[in-house]
Amino acid sequence: MARRRDERIDHAVLAAVRELVREIGYPALTMEAIAQRADTTKPAIRRRWKSQKHLVVEAMARDRAGVVEMDTGCTHCDIVGHLEALRVAMDDPVLGHVLPALVADLADDPELRETFLTAVWAPRREACEASLRKGVARGDLRPDLDVDLVLDLFAAPVVFRALFGHSGLGPDFPADVARAVLSGVGTGGGHRCPGNG
Repeated sequence: MARRRDERIDHAVLAAVRELVREIGYPALTMEAIAQRADTTKPAIRRRWKSQKHLVVEAMARDRAGVVEMDTGCTHCDIVGHLEALRVAMDDPVLGHVLPALVADLADDPELRETFLTAVWAPRREACEASLRKGVARGDLRPDLDVDLVLDLFAAPVVFRALFGHSGLGPDFPADVARAVLSGVGTGGGHRCPGNG
């Protein structure tokens, strides 16, 4: 009979990863430090995760920073809400500070990239996609909307600025991005909330 996996170790290890990334950063993270912080052993960690990179991706996925459900009845407001959540997540050490260093690892490992896209990125896209589809149903957005392209157009400026740091992710940036993209794909509706111009 197989031994049951101790979920307390899983939780302790994932919490240790999030804490250490905030304290020392992704590049300085080691299995030794994780094991010590989680009060477990490296072999116990290696039995659970294929690699340290896989462990970090799971910690990011469990964090769910930047995943919000929006339904204000205003397409512009909903999109700004999603982009603000992404902006805050990209400022958070667990996602924003890990992602630049993790990009190279994702490029070299197709399985890890798929895990990242499914576990970390897909929940954010799905939440925003739901808002876009509601906007189409309300008549705020064109019925022939290419949802995948628009999702990329929304996220790309936030992620690009977070990765390269050439320009800030100020509090007005989400509204600026939403306004720019919606001006190209909107029908003129969706600006019902005060101050959205």
